[in-house]
Amino acid sequence: MASTSDIRNGLCIKFNNDIYKIVEFLHVKPGKGPAFVRTKLRSVTNGKVLDNTFSAGHKIDVVRVETQTFQFLYPEGNDFHFMNTETFEQITLDRNVLDAPDLLKEGTNVMIQINAETESPLAVDMPASVILEVTYAEPGVKGNTATNATKPATVETGASVNVPLFINEGDKIKIDTATGSYMERIKE
Repeated sequence: MASTSDIRNGLCIKFNNDIYKIVEFLHVKPGKGPAFVRTKLRSVTNGKVLDNTFSAGHKIDVVRVETQTFQFLYPEGNDFHFMNTETFEQITLDRNVLDAPDLLKEGTNVMIQINAETESPLAVDMPASVILEVTYAEPGVKGNTATNATKPATVETGASVNVPLFINEGDKIKIDTATGSYMERIKE
């Protein structure tokens, strides 16, 4: 058993007869009254996000987790197939378990958290950023750059990302997987 002082991003806990991953948390110490921890939890079984407040010192049931490196192989409908890079064992995960399934490119390595007691996968930690090629982008209009204007672009995985006007088809761009937003253009 752990307490609210042990809460951190990525921690998996048992809560309401389900296993949740802590996505965000904030320790709050108001001027009056007891301290509390405001959290945003994502269910690892169905992907639903839940806001919950724990009072300070509340006991939480932590799930023992092992992290292993897997390589993304291919999508098949709502199923995503991964292979363990050490044992070559393959697993299939539902699209809802992934944080940013539209940004996964075949061959990308991800970290998968596995419940040590039941050997079942809990959560997928994507790399902080991915580099993808733009497959479609409207041409930019010259002289229309007085503000931070953006346009939608489609990348090789099919995801749509807002990019600056100077980005063209064939450019490689770096995308933040946490927010799904454009970071920079990659020069080759």
